[in-house]
This record gives sequence, structure tokens and C-alpha cells, in this order.
Amino acid sequence: MMEETAVKYPRRSRLHPAKFALYAAMASIIMMFASFTSAYLVRQAAGNWQEYIVPDIFYHSTAILLVSSVTLHYAYTMFKSARFAAYRLGIAATLVLGLAFVVMQYFGWQSLYNIGVPLDGNPSGSFFYVISGVHAVHVLGGIAALTVAALHAWSLPKEVTEKRRNRFSMVVQYWHFVDLLWLYLLIFILIAH
Repeated sequence: MMEETAVKYPRRSRLHPAKFALYAAMASIIMMFASFTSAYLVRQAAGNWQEYIVPDIFYHSTAILLVSSVTLHYAYTMFKSARFAAYRLGIAATLVLGLAFVVMQYFGWQSLYNIGVPLDGNPSGSFFYVISGVHAVHVLGGIAALTVAALHAWSLPKEVTEKRRNRFSMVVQYWHFVDLLWLYLLIFILIAH
């Protein structure tokens, strides 16, 4: 009788399916905005391109979004070290700053309109509205994820588990991603404009 031996394979570190989905979503978002910026350059080269000064409120909203990345990173660090009061404070601050960013984008669009750059006017302004508007929708998705994280912060027991750490880590990664994406988009528009 032959004795069966189990073949042992080295254990590989596998990417969690949820993280894979997050990274795939971020890759598709990058491709979408790459398409927008490519179309921007192609359309700009075609001529009939209105020059305008980007209203200052967009710089202020950018600063707020960057600060929100700092507060969320702080919340994540506090969560990992089981400092739950500071963790909750960081999430709450990030939510407020994220909402402030979206509200400021709206006022920025109003400022654009007031200086003679309507949504349905020259393509240069239309591109700005579309690019910033689609980005704001992605920030709203991040705010939804932050809201769930905040609910977990206040409703779940005060304990650091691997599941919660992974889940919160994905929220942090997505938030940093949309922050850096906005920074790229604003710089792109300022340089290409």
C-alpha cells in the first residue's frame, strides 16, 4: 500500500479580495481621468479656447482636502494604537473637512460662472466643470465610506481587530488617492490652461 504524502506549498501572501477590488476601482478612475486630461489637451489644440483665471476658492478647497488627508492618517494611526478618543476625533474632523471641500467646489463653480465661464459655454470652462464635478462625486463616495467608518468608530467595541484595521486601511487609501488625484488635476489644469 502506497502511503500518501501531502504536498506542502509555501504560503503566499495574498491580496485580500476587497483590496483587489479597491485597487481595480482606483485604476479605472485613473484611466477615466487620464482620458479627460487627454481630451482636454486635444480639444485645447483645436483652438477657440477661453482663457480665465481659476478662482482662489479652488486653492482653498485643495488645502482643506490635503489637511483632511492628514487628519485621516492621524485617525488611522490612533486606531492602530488603540487611542479611540483621538481616532474618533480624527474621523470626525476628516468628515467635516471632506464635506467642506465639496461645498467649496460648489462655490468655486459659482465663482467660475460669475466671471463669465458657464458650464455650457466655451469648452475650456466645460472641461473644468466636468473634471472637478466628477472628482467631487468620487470624494462623495469617500465621504460615504468615512461615514461608515465613523459609525464603526462609535458603535463597535473599542478593540483593534485585523478585520477593522483592513477595512479602515482601505478607507484611508481611497481618501489619500482622491486627494492626490485632485492635486494632480488642479496642477494639470493650471499648467495646461
